Amino acid sequence: MIADELAFHIRQAMGLEPTGEQQHAMGVFCQFAADPDAHAVMVMRGSAGTGKTTLASAIVRAWVALGQKVMLLAPTGRAAKVFALNSGHAAFTIHRKIYRQKAFTGDMSGFNLNDNLHRDTLFIIDEASMVSNQVGAEASFGSGRLLDDLVAFVYGGANCRLMLIGDKAQLPPVGEAESPALMPQFLEGYGLKTYCCDLNEVMRQSRQSGILYNATVVRSMVTHDRATALPLIRFRGFADILQVPGDELIESLHSSYGEVGMDEAIVVTRSNKRANIYNRGIRASVLGREEELCTGDMLIVVRNNYHWAAKEKQCPLEFIANGDRVRVRRVRNHQKLYGFRFADVWLEFPDYDNFELEATIMLDSLLSEAPALTREQGDALFQGVLADYADIPLKHDRMLKVRDDRYFNALQVKYAYAVTCHKAQGGQWEHVYVDQGYMTDDMLTPSYIHWLYTAFTRATSKLFLVNWPRTQTEEPVD
Repeated sequence: MIADELAFHIRQAMGLEPTGEQQHAMGVFCQFAADPDAHAVMVMRGSAGTGKTTLASAIVRAWVALGQKVMLLAPTGRAAKVFALNSGHAAFTIHRKIYRQKAFTGDMSGFNLNDNLHRDTLFIIDEASMVSNQVGAEASFGSGRLLDDLVAFVYGGANCRLMLIGDKAQLPPVGEAESPALMPQFLEGYGLKTYCCDLNEVMRQSRQSGILYNATVVRSMVTHDRATALPLIRFRGFADILQVPGDELIESLHSSYGEVGMDEAIVVTRSNKRANIYNRGIRASVLGREEELCTGDMLIVVRNNYHWAAKEKQCPLEFIANGDRVRVRRVRNHQKLYGFRFADVWLEFPDYDNFELEATIMLDSLLSEAPALTREQGDALFQGVLADYADIPLKHDRMLKVRDDRYFNALQVKYAYAVTCHKAQGGQWEHVYVDQGYMTDDMLTPSYIHWLYTAFTRATSKLFLVNWPRTQTEEPVD
């Protein structure tokens, strides 16, 4: 492929004059694409408002227009949906592409690394800041290290290569100080030849946005080591960033739901405890819902589940992932067993073309302050279900029964009207309400700055700051 021809097609696909940084990034991508080294990788890092999404989408369209093969991936279902909408090309979650379920051997479910059967394919990963390389929640997937597995999968294919796109100012994966997928030196440790470019200049048309102006101010505190005081937020002169006093919150949320719908409005908080307070209040005061679970309720899955997708024919989900969002369509058959409460529900997955699936969910997790059931609760559930099959003589047969038990496999969910920033990461909503909670200068940490920047940049249309203290607001100019 001729680099000049590729660059021409990218410019054509952009539809506007690229900035100097975008022009440079195009050049880096063309060098990467033309490099005969089979182990080349590219990292494109860009902050909010710098045109990273515009350029990435143009690269995808140009690559496809030239007859080249591409596979778009993202860490979460909502991130994949956003990537697909922006690029005009199908996108999938990383886990569902690179892993396959193990054959049952008597243990609980897990996933092996899949074989990459693609040839001559460019794999582009969006929201790569979320790609972890720590063993933890990923323990049941492959090696337990997502980035290791992603690299092994891609370069295990014939003449396949990897491009990683992300924002290094966002929250890194849980337990990591930085996002390893955006660190060239980390990728070089895999024996990869690394190309890298950064987009930092906020595009002219983005400077009129209060969301992007303030996100840029916050981001500069991360990148220039200026985190010495809490950021001062500018509201004056912008129509897309607003303060919401507590006594106006119910009315404001009600207006947002009416204007953009419940699927496009969300509250982002610092903790599960705070999210629970909001979820209770929103359901009672804004939505007028008295029952614990109602038709139309928005929920978020808080633990990977392999059972229900496997039971459903023609299911687009190989498993239901932690972070998947669902809408309740029907609720029936409440039960209390093993010290827990359950209900059978029909669920709709808005990030997967509104696919519907029937499942049993655990009601106890809805307002738990823990991220999901604790280990002790999980053990208690396992022992309770196992006792139901005590009459089966062989342990292997008992384990088979437990493995297929609907209550042992109950989907763990929380209300999704208010979530923590880690749960919101990778998604975008038209209206985002941010509640940072009580903050003082001595509580300022790099983690807080990353949190604030990530929360701000979830909003695409309007950002509402709830009970924002005057000490964190720019004084109006008379």
